[in-house]
This record gives sequence, C-alpha cells and structure tokens, in this order.
Amino acid sequence: MTSSVDTAFSGSVAQFYERYMVPLIFEPYAVDLARRVAQAAPGRVLELAAGTGVVTRQLAVMLPVASEIVATDLNPAMIEEAARIGTERSVEWRQADAMKLPFGDGSFDAVACQFGVMFFPDRPQAYAEARRVLRAGGFFAFNAWGAIAMNEFADAVTDALATVFPNDPPRFMARTPHGYHDAARIAQDLAAAGFTRTPAIETVAFTSRAVTPRIAALAYCQGTPLRGEIEARDPGGLERATQAAEAELARRFGEGPIEGRIEALVVTVTS
Repeated sequence: MTSSVDTAFSGSVAQFYERYMVPLIFEPYAVDLARRVAQAAPGRVLELAAGTGVVTRQLAVMLPVASEIVATDLNPAMIEEAARIGTERSVEWRQADAMKLPFGDGSFDAVACQFGVMFFPDRPQAYAEARRVLRAGGFFAFNAWGAIAMNEFADAVTDALATVFPNDPPRFMARTPHGYHDAARIAQDLAAAGFTRTPAIETVAFTSRAVTPRIAALAYCQGTPLRGEIEARDPGGLERATQAAEAELARRFGEGPIEGRIEALVVTVTS
C-alpha cells in the first residue's frame, strides 16, 4: 500500500526528476517499452503515469504520425513538466487517475505504463481500468522495478540514509519503487483484473551511469518522493542526507564517473 508521501511528485521534485532521474535510470527502459508498444502497431495509445514524458517522447518518435497518443498522470506538476518539454509531434496531455480513467470502453489499441504500477493503491483495479479502455485484443505493456538489492544505486542510497536517520530510516525506495517485483503476484493481479491470457514477464537489466556520485545522490534524494521522507524527519536536513548518499555511492563505486546495475520486470499482455 502506498502513502501520500509516495506519490508526492510536485513542484521542484518533478524538475529534479526530469533533470537527474530520467537520464540516470529511466531512459533505457523508455526506449525498450516504447519499442514493444510500437511493434503492436496501435492506432491509439494511452499512457498511464507518464511522469515528465520520457516514454511519451519515445512513442512520439517510434509511432506513425497517424497514431494518436494520450499521455496522463495523476500529478499535475509532472504533466505540466512533460508538456513544457514537449514532443516532436502532437500529444494530448491529461491529468487522470489510473484507478478511474475518464475514457470510454474499448477506446485504445494499447496502454503503456512506465514504472507507475508500483504506486497504484489497488493494482487489480488499475489493471481492470486498463483492460476496460482497451479494445478486444488490445496490448498492455508496463514495467516495475526489481528488488532493491538488484538496483545498486538505490540500494546504496537507502543504506546511507539509514545511517543518517537510524531510529526511523527512510524506506521509500525499498517500500514502493522496489516493492512490487514478484512475477507471480503481478500475474495474479492481472488475472484478478480480468486478463485471461498469460502475461509475458521478462527481467531486463541495464547499466545506470552518472558523471559523479553527487549527480546520483541528487537524483534519488531530491528527484523522488524520498525527498519528502527526508524533510519530514529533518526539515533542514536535505543537503546533509544528500551528502551522506553521495559519500556512500563514492565509497561503493568510486569518486569519478560511476556505474551500477539496474533491473526491472517488463510485462506485456493482451486483452
């Protein structure tokens, strides 16, 4: 179950997210997910939890110009940032709740969601909504982060913050982004949502790279809802926490350009 803190991608968090998190961990998966959607040759695509538009921008390049793209997110600040950055072609940007989509039955040929399902408070309900708005035989593609131990930068930052706040360590990364990595559970949730076909669930790994440990520390501590957890424990402690994360990243991966493993599950299923 997620909390309101887990979904707080507002204001400067959205800007830090786009500037630091997107190139650090999201871009390779965006290319991968958009390619899978494009291979299904959809005429109309709905994107859920579009964030600042990293997948949307890939879809805008890979899909034919005649294809329609509707990109949505629960958080207005994320959609505003995505629209500000823009795409190479027309996209309809909308604020929408994946739990109750404002679209008619069978409205889309494909639904895509990059690293958003972990935040849904009721995943079978969200999946049922995706199935509802898909036409018969439509394509649903999404991804979810693997276990935190298999995502080295996130693991290092989480461990570092436990030393800063030993009595109440911030566990956002382990609890939410990396808390939904059981393939059997994902398959069960899809079945509960009414998907009758067996999903394809693939483990996909990439290498995350940052020019310095500082960049990676900024990404995680100030470009995700982890920031809210830090500031809730110490309103003036964001920089102190970021420095602790930077030091741990440098200890594990070096002082200069750093590399770490990232791993996620990529799920595709037809309605």
